[in-house]
Amino acid sequence: MLIGYMRVSKADGSQVLDLQHDALIKEGVEPGNIYQDKCSGSKDTRPGLDACLKALRKGDTLVIWKLDRLGRNLKHLIETVEDLNKRGVNFKVIQGNQIDTSTPTGKLNFRLFAMLAEFERDVIRERTIAGLEAARARGNKGGRISAFTPSMLRRAQAALKAKDISVTALCDELGVSRTSLYRNLTADGELTDIGKRALTETRKKRKNGNGKHQL
Repeated sequence: MLIGYMRVSKADGSQVLDLQHDALIKEGVEPGNIYQDKCSGSKDTRPGLDACLKALRKGDTLVIWKLDRLGRNLKHLIETVEDLNKRGVNFKVIQGNQIDTSTPTGKLNFRLFAMLAEFERDVIRERTIAGLEAARARGNKGGRISAFTPSMLRRAQAALKAKDISVTALCDELGVSRTSLYRNLTADGELTDIGKRALTETRKKRKNGNGKHQL
């Protein structure tokens, strides 16, 4: 059985599914076997895709218009199709990078995509490790840089010490999450090591950029 899936990124009516729908019908997918979503592909939860994947049975073929309609990213795409393969479900793309895993050539093409995805991950990992080692050699410990500015830290410090505002309201005012707040400050308004480093890094950047402190 052919099962179709289609998606557009916006649900405000500015994008339509007609082109994808017609292509799936032309490919032989019955209208009742087509699932859809109207949301960004980056979203973790897509009800239409979840229902589509659940409906697939061994021997079925999932048909999509283009590769970017299915996966959130290349890694997610590879993982999804590999899972389908383990379940005995074929995968077919009818536009752009045409793939049909029910054929030997289609299986080979998809394996090439998987190899490229693995290669990309290895390159990124190697560059990250090399960058961290170079930073350590220059005396930097690495790690995440705080999104807080010095003025934000001072405002948060004062509010937490005086207890004149709720943590939720303070986070809303500063535009940060509770996690970020407590990563930089304790509940009593004292700077954590990360908060102290944020001030130090900001001072260095401003001094190097302008020749003087502007705090």
